[in-house]
Amino acid sequence: MFTKIEGGVCAAKGFKATGVHAGIRKNKTKKDLSLIVSDTLSSAASVYTQNLVKGAPIFVTKKNIENGFAQAIICNSGNANTCNANGVEIAEAMCSLVEEYSNIKSSDVIVASTGVIGQVLDITPIKNAMPALVSSLNYDGSNDAAEGIMTTDLVKKEVAFSFEIGGKECKIGGIAKGSGMIHPNMATMLVFITTDVNIAPDMLQKALSEDIVDTFNMISVDGDTSTNDMVSVLANGLAENEKIECENEDYLKFKKALNLVTSTLCKCIAKDGEGATKLIECNVKGAIDTQNAKTIAKSVICSPLVKTAMFGSDANWGRVLCSIGYSRAKVDVNKVDVCFASDKGSINVCTRGAGVDFDEDKAKEILLEDEIKINITLGDGDASATAWGCDLTYDYVKINGDYRT
Repeated sequence: MFTKIEGGVCAAKGFKATGVHAGIRKNKTKKDLSLIVSDTLSSAASVYTQNLVKGAPIFVTKKNIENGFAQAIICNSGNANTCNANGVEIAEAMCSLVEEYSNIKSSDVIVASTGVIGQVLDITPIKNAMPALVSSLNYDGSNDAAEGIMTTDLVKKEVAFSFEIGGKECKIGGIAKGSGMIHPNMATMLVFITTDVNIAPDMLQKALSEDIVDTFNMISVDGDTSTNDMVSVLANGLAENEKIECENEDYLKFKKALNLVTSTLCKCIAKDGEGATKLIECNVKGAIDTQNAKTIAKSVICSPLVKTAMFGSDANWGRVLCSIGYSRAKVDVNKVDVCFASDKGSINVCTRGAGVDFDEDKAKEILLEDEIKINITLGDGDASATAWGCDLTYDYVKINGDYRT
């Protein structure tokens, strides 16, 4: 039994969080520095962008959690600390400031940055903000931490669930940022997850690495894989369940809870794509294997023409077939069925690779909703996959045309 609860990264026992305006961003009404702290040293796991150009914080975080443990996460927004000569030095300084003001070892800190690439990050405003940041840590601070990591995001993204392992109540929650440069090849956003489950570092890393294949790697907003971003998990064990050290029933239950958090955040990120007005979910079933199902689903939600059709509420199903055709997936296009669906109903628009008569007005009504499903049925096998994206609007160009200035 999994129950959705409030609290985000503070839902799990023993986690505090906060966010403040340090002055990294010019807009003084927006928080730009966040801190998440566990009461105890925690098992830690992370996955990182595969872009060859990586933000300095990634290198520092990798080094800090080589031993599988961490106790705090610090993150700034407004500056990516990427492609800077002194980037690693600044990232290490952020960790040292956590140690100075909280007595948590700098080597037990996960550090992250997000924002403009190629601009020098001044440590001064971060240093000046540390007393206020640490003093404002509290067990209800997830909302402030979620706000502090936002860039072009329009909404805060946080979620939490409770469940039981071995008769012990466990909780897991997360916050995320991500609106543009979203096309994970693990990963391309920032996601921080906390849990009080008692789990060994290697099993935590295994669970996270396996999960992202079907969650964060299956979303796309604009096809751009970012330089900085990562997904990090802290598990402090305060739920006092028997320690998970192998792939047993408890491990599978934890993976399910983790997946509820990650899949929920996936949808939040896709729906909040820069300039977006609609969440697009593409469900593929009947594929020859899982990889082909994923390839097709991702190709559809990445297609600019499909995305613009959804923006215009235009049931232009031919664009869906087109994107399947160039996906390089193994598929018999003469067996493809396509259906558009939303809370207003569903409508078949293509059967066995050919158009069928359908009510255009009904299709328009379905596609005017802010969450659209493109359901594709193949006749090739039993595999399935889901991908998430958003529509492509005029505002996406406007937002990114002057993002730096």
